[in-house]
Amino acid sequence: MTNNIIFDVRKVGDIKGDFFVPSYQRGYRWGAEEVLRLLNDISESAGSNYCLQPVVVRKNADRYELIDGQQRLTTLWLIYRHISEYLPKSKPKFSVDYQNRKETAAYLLNIDPEKSEANIDFWFIAKAYQNIKEWFGEDENDASLKAFNLFKQLAESVQIIWYETDEADESEAISIFTRLNSGKIPLTNAELVKAMFLRQNNETKLRREEIAYQWDSIEQDLHDNSLWCFLTNAAAGEYQTRIDLVLNLMAKKPPDAREEYYTFFYFDALHRQKNLDDIWREIQKNFLLLKNWRENHELYHKIGYLIAAECADLREIYDLAAGKKKDEFLAALDEKIKDSVKSDVNYGELSYEKRGDYEKISRLLLLFNVESVRRNGEESQWFPFDKFKFGGEKKKSWTLEHIHARKSEGLRTKEAWQSWLLVHADAVEKLANEENLAREMKEAAARANLARNEFLALAEDALSALSADATENELHTIGNLALLKFEDNAYLNNAAFDVKRDFIIKLDSDGKYIPFCTKKVFLKYYTPATENQLHFWSKRDRQAYIGAINKVLGKYLSEPIDEGGIL
Repeated sequence: MTNNIIFDVRKVGDIKGDFFVPSYQRGYRWGAEEVLRLLNDISESAGSNYCLQPVVVRKNADRYELIDGQQRLTTLWLIYRHISEYLPKSKPKFSVDYQNRKETAAYLLNIDPEKSEANIDFWFIAKAYQNIKEWFGEDENDASLKAFNLFKQLAESVQIIWYETDEADESEAISIFTRLNSGKIPLTNAELVKAMFLRQNNETKLRREEIAYQWDSIEQDLHDNSLWCFLTNAAAGEYQTRIDLVLNLMAKKPPDAREEYYTFFYFDALHRQKNLDDIWREIQKNFLLLKNWRENHELYHKIGYLIAAECADLREIYDLAAGKKKDEFLAALDEKIKDSVKSDVNYGELSYEKRGDYEKISRLLLLFNVESVRRNGEESQWFPFDKFKFGGEKKKSWTLEHIHARKSEGLRTKEAWQSWLLVHADAVEKLANEENLAREMKEAAARANLARNEFLALAEDALSALSADATENELHTIGNLALLKFEDNAYLNNAAFDVKRDFIIKLDSDGKYIPFCTKKVFLKYYTPATENQLHFWSKRDRQAYIGAINKVLGKYLSEPIDEGGIL
């Protein structure tokens, strides 16, 4: 971003000057779809302001180098040219030339369909002009009315974002062009808002540089994933510039906003009412508010949970905080958390297998993890929303997993069956004293022609031997569920407790992220030592686990969790 920028929103009818398309760009290439969309968008915007995508230019002597927007500007020139056939005085006030293709500029002035095959530029220009003529129609009166209305709209209500950079040499202009056209990356709302503060006529150069530095500092802070993942569930790639999150918040941009530059237009309108320095102070104030939430241990966990659980987004939290003192805000957050885990039935009756219950159990266990971290060791620990959500830049999808599986469902390949039998064979031999069954499992896993029915029969016998005093229904309720993600190891989803425990210990020793309470479950943290059987997940383990959930989440639950009379 340069320090000197001329930046404005102009009516299309006010565009003047001579534009040239530099040699590093290709020629005109819009087809019927783009041309007709532009005409229809302009026509359908009657009675309201409509803004076109930005035009990016660089002043070069007495002409403008057209860095971005040549397709749009050339099409507007063609539209004006056709309107002038009905309104002779409505010719465009600007011209479009081509640095190394003078014949193209001449063809624009005298479009001859018979010469359209001479080169590719002529062909696209002739087709676009034909599309424009067809849009106006053959009826002379109807076409004249369309021409008048379109000319009036272009003069009065159709706007274009004018972005003029002062980069001195062509290499910098080429760099801007490459950035804008590599993958068709447009100017972001944040870049356009920033340009408002860095425009040439705004204050002094020193002040512009100060704002640019502060702006970059905010952007850098938002690249700290511990802050970013606290504030939003959006992956890093969903925002080209992260300060957009703050600007969208201030603009109250709705999630379904159709206007691409909604946020920019909000700030463009605001600066017509307020001093730019006042607006900048508001941006800084709002960012510091979000940063202060991140640095407050209690607010961080409560807000972070609501956003991670998709019970509220940042905008709702921002509105909830408005006008409240800290204790009032905390109380409001607590009420929202209570609502997030509200259930028509006791949580102990919810089942992994029942439609609609899965999300309720998942949300309760997420809250259990977040609150457990918050309450563990005062302010020495913080729930890692960045690791929970992404584990780097890749978004994770955490699932409910059975702590101990009773069925080997979902395994469809011979390789998965063989892996399952092998990892369970040792557990069957050591824990259930079933030497014969363990030998059968190993032999079956070694056979190339292992059949599905044989696998299912052996798996059922193995899980029955390893299951500890649990009914089928109990295995699908919250006392036997935890948040976990095995990713590529699908067979572990259906594994018995001891097999999962060994694998989780390995993941933990390798530095992989395991949710706080899930780790405690497999380390038998919640079960009193006198009743602890390390390799089984028993009824007493389920009782202790549910008791811990009730203790940590008591103030958020309308009644304690009771899993079918376990408590």
